[in-house]
Amino acid sequence: MKNQRSVVSVAVATLVMAWLAGCRQSAQLPTLAATTSPTAAPAVPSALPAATGIAAGTPIATAEASPLMIGAMRAKGYPGSDLNVERILPAGANYNRYSVSYQSDGLKLFGLLTVPTGEEPAGGWPVILLNHGYIPPAEYSTEESYARIVEPMAAANYIVFKPDYRGNGNSEGTPCQPYICPDYVTDSLNALASIKRYPDANPERIGVWGHSMGGNVTLHELVISHDIKAAALMAGVVGSYSDLLDWWKARVANGVLTTQNDIQTDQLVNEMVNLHGTPASNPTFWDPIDPTAFVADVRAPVLIQVGTADTVVPPSFSQELATRLQQAGKSVSLHVYPGADHNLSPDTATAMQEAIVFFDQNLK
Repeated sequence: MKNQRSVVSVAVATLVMAWLAGCRQSAQLPTLAATTSPTAAPAVPSALPAATGIAAGTPIATAEASPLMIGAMRAKGYPGSDLNVERILPAGANYNRYSVSYQSDGLKLFGLLTVPTGEEPAGGWPVILLNHGYIPPAEYSTEESYARIVEPMAAANYIVFKPDYRGNGNSEGTPCQPYICPDYVTDSLNALASIKRYPDANPERIGVWGHSMGGNVTLHELVISHDIKAAALMAGVVGSYSDLLDWWKARVANGVLTTQNDIQTDQLVNEMVNLHGTPASNPTFWDPIDPTAFVADVRAPVLIQVGTADTVVPPSFSQELATRLQQAGKSVSLHVYPGADHNLSPDTATAMQEAIVFFDQNLK
C-alpha cells in the first residue's frame, strides 16, 4: 500500500476494509468475442414497494451522524484537479492511452485515460467515466484491469477515464469499499471533476459506466451529482442496505467467504449492525445512507444490464432498482441476459455494444 493517509478515523478505516468480497472478479473480463443478441427482457417487476424518494436537501435531524449520509456526501466538495500524464502507453487503433494522476482528498490517485485521435467534434469529445468493480486492491492494474471493457468504448470515439480508487494499484490511501465508506465515491466524483477540466473533453457530455461494486459507486453519483448525462450499470451491487446485509449473511452461512480478509470483514459488518441495528429496526440510520432511497433525484437516463446466471451479485438487485426507478418516473431500461454470468459472459460483447448505442443516443 503506497500511502496510509486516510480521511476517516482509524475505527472507520478498519471497518471499511473490503466489506463485500463477493464483488470480486478477475482483473480482466472475458475476451469480447461476438455473441448473439439477448432474448427480450421480461417486464420490470412490480412487486417492489414504491421508492422512498427522499428529496435533495431534506433534513434528517434524528439520523445518527454518518459520513455515508447522502446529504453529507452532497454537501462535500469534489474539486478534482488537472490530470497529469505519468506514462504514455501503447496506443489503440484510433485512440491514445495514458496513465494519469489526479488529486482526491489530498491523495495522489492514478487512472487510465484514452483520447480519440480523429477530428475532435465541436465542444470536445464525449466522455465515459468508468467505475470498475472489486478486484483485490494489490492485484489491480491501471493498464490491464478492465482492458476488455475500455477498448470498445475508446474505439467508439469516447474519452474514457477509469480512475483507480485509493489503495488500488499505485494509488495512495487505504482501500475502503462504498457500502460502508464514502471514499471510493469521493474518488470517482473527483475524477469526474478532473475530466471536466481536461481540454479535449466536453464537460456537458459525460456518461458513467459501472460494473459490480462500481455500479454502487455509480448509483451514489446519480443521486449526488447532476453532471452525469447517462449511466449504464452492469451487474451492479445496487440493492438496498437490507438486501446487501441479507446477501452477506447468506454467503457467510453458505461458507463462500473463507479468506482472512473475508473473516475480518464479517466481524466488521457484525460490528456495524451491533452499533446501529438493522435497516428494519433502525431506519433513521440506514435510510439516509441508502442511495436506493433517493432515486427520485436521479435525472440521467439509466441502462441496467444483468445476467440470470450471475452467482456473485443477485440479479434481483438490478431488477429491483429498475422497478424503483420506473416507479419514480425515471428513464430506465432493464436488459436481462439469460444464462449470462457476472461479467455477462457469453454475451459481454453484445452488452458492450448495447451500452455504446445507449451512450451514443444520450451523449452524441
